[in-house]
Amino acid sequence: MTRATLVEVLQPALREGYAVAGLVCLGWEDARAYVAAAEAEGAPVILQAGPGARAHMPLPVWAAMFHALADAASVPVVSHLDHGTSVAECSEAIALGFTSVMFDGSRLPLEENIAQTKAIVEMAHAAGVSCEGEIGFVGYADGVASEGTDPEDAARFAAETGIDAMAVSIGNVHLQTDQVAQIDRDRLARIEAVTDVPLVIHGGSGLPHDLRHDLARTSPICKFNIGTELRMSFGGALRETLAARPDMFDRIAILSAVEEPLTAKVREVIRGLR
Repeated sequence: MTRATLVEVLQPALREGYAVAGLVCLGWEDARAYVAAAEAEGAPVILQAGPGARAHMPLPVWAAMFHALADAASVPVVSHLDHGTSVAECSEAIALGFTSVMFDGSRLPLEENIAQTKAIVEMAHAAGVSCEGEIGFVGYADGVASEGTDPEDAARFAAETGIDAMAVSIGNVHLQTDQVAQIDRDRLARIEAVTDVPLVIHGGSGLPHDLRHDLARTSPICKFNIGTELRMSFGGALRETLAARPDMFDRIAILSAVEEPLTAKVREVIRGLR
């Protein structure tokens, strides 16, 4: 059994100078491909159920699927609730056996974000579960602007909540389809100077691959969330499969054919963070 918490995979990454991939899952085939890639690379992996995934499939199904994959894996696998927005949602994930939850209070006033995140951290820790929080706001490529993380707020947030990992906004943006994001190195350095909590980059798909590698090796960024890049790979492989085999109609056969190229893509992602 290789279920792991976020602390168990991020603290070694922080000490040894690498990062762990937080991979956004949308179904069985991609989640299975992600674990296969992690096993091939001998690396831990974080399987993430985000809001879109939870709208598509109930959280208990995600829990059962993640745990089945983790229990059969030879590497540490974290089952992670991504962008939880309420105590109730995080509580349900903890009750279902998720080993990590992220509470996203980034749109709340600072005091309220601290208070709600602290309450969820205490609930999670009492159950042996890790908790990630967010300070500042990571925007979206479709037009919702970011609000950069204030280093003084980050110091307060980390100290007062007791979070295990802190998502920050330093130039990263959700849902970017091109690797064009530029990181505010000065802001990152000022955050690093006031806290020793592992940092998380949401919107990791938008960062150039060499930049991800450099940040993983030289900064306290220990987790990169990767979603859009992998969805694009999945969609491309699916189109190629159907174009090559227009007679194919069986759902299992079609989706299974996508797993091998997706596994290869994820292996590249994992290698780039080490």
